[in-house]
Amino acid sequence: MHDIFTQYAFGPDERARMDADGHYVLPGILTARARADLAGSLARIEHLRAELDQHPNHHAAEYDSYLASLIGHPQLVALARTVLGHDVRYDHCVSLNRPGGNGGIGWHSHSYAEDRPDLGFVRIFFYVNGFTADDAGLKVLRGSHLLRDEKLHARSDDDLAQGWLAENAHPVTGAEFVIEGLDAPAGTVVVMWTHAAHAVTPRRPESDTRWCVVYAYRNPGLTSRARWITEDFERHPPKGAEALLPLY
Repeated sequence: MHDIFTQYAFGPDERARMDADGHYVLPGILTARARADLAGSLARIEHLRAELDQHPNHHAAEYDSYLASLIGHPQLVALARTVLGHDVRYDHCVSLNRPGGNGGIGWHSHSYAEDRPDLGFVRIFFYVNGFTADDAGLKVLRGSHLLRDEKLHARSDDDLAQGWLAENAHPVTGAEFVIEGLDAPAGTVVVMWTHAAHAVTPRRPESDTRWCVVYAYRNPGLTSRARWITEDFERHPPKGAEALLPLY
């Protein structure tokens, strides 16, 4: 099995930074071969979306053998376990492609084990060709995950400022949350706690498609509303992922 990551640092200091901020950026760590393979697979998913008039992006790994093969890839599983500990389960694989002219997405967070801080859920985003802050860029609120608020939703920065931001402050420092736009070179991986607030800026009409796929892993213990795995896929897991697909 070919490497998908080049060498990178994610030790105790990096984990502490992620725990404080809610996310951690690993710039440009996808190998050239992985970027090429991912771009091809994600292009096929986009073709199927138009051809089938369905939502293969919600079950991307079930429609593409290469994407499926990465679920149990030793490097990806090792990264998930660095954050969650050894006992992890695969939750979903979703393509998040943004073609030119895409409107982006408003502010939101995700749910899992709000009353069980011992259970973690992490999303690992592969930004194949990267992004800039003003072109399908990821926006974040550092520390928002500490509130574990799965109901956070806002259509725009203004809506967020007038609502959630006006009502909440950082639970540790008491400071106001600050909207931050990120930049990412090609091949960047972003690791994010599920409760971290985030949004995506529109893709410029003249830009090509931003290729992205997210792999989610969690500690077992509760059901997950985000778990998109068909019964057939669970019965016939890809090689190396046999122990990762069961719910518990």
